[in-house]
Amino acid sequence: MCLDKHSTGDGIISALQVLRALVENRVTLAKAAGALALFPQVLLNVSVGKQAGVLERAEVKRTVAEAEADLDGSGRILLRPSGTEPVIRVMVEGRNADRIEEWAERIAAAVRRAA
Repeated sequence: MCLDKHSTGDGIISALQVLRALVENRVTLAKAAGALALFPQVLLNVSVGKQAGVLERAEVKRTVAEAEADLDGSGRILLRPSGTEPVIRVMVEGRNADRIEEWAERIAAAVRRAA
């Protein structure tokens, strides 16, 4: 997101900013992205009646903390309310596809119980 250019995520603006950086730095996209490591990612949309306060519930925070400890710096977890639907988005990525799938499901279950 380029918040200095727009107030929400916008693929076209982001693409133009990437192109601008490539031209200014006289580098190809392949070279610029060469060091990028890609990891498996799981994204689950959890339906909730009301989004308010769900992410602050103790069970959700505890489950996320357990997942972060287990992943031990080899992954990332993102929970956020959708801006357009009554869902909480649960994203987990990391080196081990089976492990991140399990954690995404466990976190989603905690969110469902908290909602």
